[in-house]
Amino acid sequence: MAQSQTLLQASFGRRSALAQALIVLGGSAVIALGAQISVPMLPVPMTLQTLAVVLVGLTAGARLGAAAVLAYLFEGALGLPVFSGGGAGLAWLAGPTAGFLFGFVAMAWGAGFLAERGVARGLVGTFVSALLVSALLYVPGVLWLTAVTPLDLSGAVARGAVPFLLGDAVKAAVAALIVTGGWSALRNRA
Repeated sequence: MAQSQTLLQASFGRRSALAQALIVLGGSAVIALGAQISVPMLPVPMTLQTLAVVLVGLTAGARLGAAAVLAYLFEGALGLPVFSGGGAGLAWLAGPTAGFLFGFVAMAWGAGFLAERGVARGLVGTFVSALLVSALLYVPGVLWLTAVTPLDLSGAVARGAVPFLLGDAVKAAVAALIVTGGWSALRNRA
């Protein structure tokens, strides 16, 4: 399947190394901001991180989207308050949310991959792509919960996945609306 342009590629054309670095840093900032908008739940808070990660992947592409998440994780490991509720430090990368945090790398890469391949195009394709990568995030997230908490697999699914399914569907719809709106604005600009 041929590679398509992402929204940022179509908007700004060929990017220099500096522009790519700014996209990565900007993407990590968007993810950090999304992490601060939180609905408290246990053992994993529901934040807008997943929406931010999907948007970064869909707009920046697989490589830059994954790099933005890696930058975000590195910033948090260094002690910057980028994780949910202003959390920071290496403990976050080993605690109950670590499976989700590391899963964000694959989530952004997957969203970007689908965008680059033209699958995440149009409202329906973008919604389905965002929903798919959101669902796949539960694999590392739930497995990690079973490894570091007393929860068994069904308990981890009940506590770490089920409460978030409706929210993920809503966030996938919001991502699809934002990205297709961006494409519409780009077409109307021309």
